[in-house]
Amino acid sequence: MKKIFILFLFPTLINAQTNQSSDTIAAPAVYENIYSRTVASDSLVSSSVIFIKKEVKKHKHISHSEHIYILDGEGEMLLGDRSFKVKKGDIVFILKNTTHSLKVTSATPMKVLSIQAPMFDGKDRQFVE
Repeated sequence: MKKIFILFLFPTLINAQTNQSSDTIAAPAVYENIYSRTVASDSLVSSSVIFIKKEVKKHKHISHSEHIYILDGEGEMLLGDRSFKVKKGDIVFILKNTTHSLKVTSATPMKVLSIQAPMFDGKDRQFVE
């Protein structure tokens, strides 16, 4: 039997426990390149809003996969050996152990919703030369 998966994503993620919303999260007035704020998390998944001014250096996650939903901005993404443009409304799936990076090409910082499973704790991130 063939399985069909349908994914509905809305531009706003709301944490019902804290009433925190991805569309109301703003970056501080001053930050160097990347600002990240967790919206919701448990042992199975974590969701964060991330602001990127310039770039995310090439890296991979050994033990978790990630969905990136572009909330604002534009950029050039490297995923494995493939490079492509991303913009507001795009969704990118990053399979665990896949090298990826991002260069912002828009005048304003990129704002993304990152959903990672299992929960992201930063320990499995490995930067790649």
